[in-house]
Amino acid sequence: MLINYLILLTISILQVDAKGAIYLTTKNGTFPISLTSLKSRDDATSQHTPSILSTTAKNLSHNTSETEHDYWDSSEMLLSNYINGTYDELDAFTLKQNAKRSINDAVSKNITMVLENLLKNYENSQLPTHGKGYPTVVQTNILIRSMGPVSELDMDYSMDCYFRQYWRDTRLSFLGPIRSLSLSIKMLERIWRPDTYFYNGKHSYVHTITVPNKLLRISQHGDILYSMRLTIKAKCPMELRNFPMDRQSCPLILGSYAYSNQQLVYQWQNSQSVNFVPGMTLSQFDLISFPYRNFTFTRREGEFSVLQVSFNLQRHTGYFLIQVYVPCILIVVLSWVSFWIHREATSDRVGLGITTVLTLSTISLDSRTDLPKVRYATALDWFLLMSFFYCIATLLEFAGVHYFTKVGSGEIVIDDAEWEELIEEVGGDAFAARQLAVRRRSSARSTTNFSFTLPAQSNQEESGAPAEQTAVRLTMERTTQTERRVPRWRQLLYCLAGDDRYRRQRQVEAGSRGHINSVSHIDRAARVMFPASFALLNLFYWMVYAFSSDDFAWSDNPMNSLSH
Repeated sequence: MLINYLILLTISILQVDAKGAIYLTTKNGTFPISLTSLKSRDDATSQHTPSILSTTAKNLSHNTSETEHDYWDSSEMLLSNYINGTYDELDAFTLKQNAKRSINDAVSKNITMVLENLLKNYENSQLPTHGKGYPTVVQTNILIRSMGPVSELDMDYSMDCYFRQYWRDTRLSFLGPIRSLSLSIKMLERIWRPDTYFYNGKHSYVHTITVPNKLLRISQHGDILYSMRLTIKAKCPMELRNFPMDRQSCPLILGSYAYSNQQLVYQWQNSQSVNFVPGMTLSQFDLISFPYRNFTFTRREGEFSVLQVSFNLQRHTGYFLIQVYVPCILIVVLSWVSFWIHREATSDRVGLGITTVLTLSTISLDSRTDLPKVRYATALDWFLLMSFFYCIATLLEFAGVHYFTKVGSGEIVIDDAEWEELIEEVGGDAFAARQLAVRRRSSARSTTNFSFTLPAQSNQEESGAPAEQTAVRLTMERTTQTERRVPRWRQLLYCLAGDDRYRRQRQVEAGSRGHINSVSHIDRAARVMFPASFALLNLFYWMVYAFSSDDFAWSDNPMNSLSH
């Protein structure tokens, strides 16, 4: 069985079999070297082995075709280091152990020499294709680890990603069995690298815990991989007219800062150049697509190669439904309770209306805390305005009820025809006409089947008190007597139980009192019109905003939006 020894950073492979036969493989082929004395312990023969192998390696390593002059071959140096070792025993096991030690020593001593030889006469200020008539191509891919938050107030977003760049620099090519070599990031200062920057970046940085998160790898042909872990905060111009049912497109635009497209060209590496780690989600958005492209951007300095990826986001509306929409709807519905409150309860109805307006004001201020002060109204603003309109309209409706029906004054309303008749009957005395009207109304009520009496009326007539006071006392004492007959807690029980007998009795009492306890026609109409119109407006609102979606389209000049 052959014992293989790979000489690092060379193209030489030394093979020794159990019989002592040696095979030397270089870039020019495999050459057998039959030295059976290696297996024996004959010092006279074995002492010539180093010089024979050294001469053979030297001749083979120098036998290089002219077409490969760009590569540096270190087989002579490394193989000589291996050959010139001291061997006390030349059996197969000893040879194997000594070879391992010699190879390791050679590698540790000569990797630095290989790199120094690669960087000899290397100019890191010049592009790899300098003077060749074509631009250097930099291929890029991004693996996104996390994304967010997306800020509407600052109109930006953040993401944590692995940013990788690939390019070829033939000045750093070498020959050997090792396909690639990982180097320290200190080598970055000694080689050329692209001056990539983010056009719409606001604040980006490389992670440095516990060491700078960078990777540099060079292959045989001079292909260079430069990878780093970045946190990027970039601008995201937003259109918030449909907020919170909106879609946003947040771009990431990168390119060279100084090199035009005649010197440096950026390309996405392949069709999977932008990827996300499995299971990555955003708290406020759904990522619906992330298209990317290459394009040329014209500046005053010339034309520049630019890469762009756009993250198309659909906002989650669940938070706003719970925190804004549902509370606003409930507050508006609560304001309609005043339509069923007695129109004489002025303070109750006004207090309820003002409370709903103030509550909506608080919700409106809280909902706009995280939004910029834009010049247009958002979808959320329109809904809040609609809610304000209905709460204020409820107050105005009660003002109309109170004004047109004269409820709660205790006065007896007399129309013009009746008043003229009373004036003629008493001979033109207005005071006497009022007294007569009170007597007639009182006598009409006393003949009905009420379960209460009006003792104050007879006392008033006997004492000769003014008619206005009689009217007031008439109204108030009647109410007092009614409440004494049926306690309030029992009235509540009757209402909850739906007692038809009690309901009919109340209807008879309300009808006998005429205008005083009757329900306003405006209130009756408002009970139907307000809920129906609010439901129709809500249906129209949600159809317009929830089911309207703008298709994504590339901007002709994305840099214009970034300048604002």
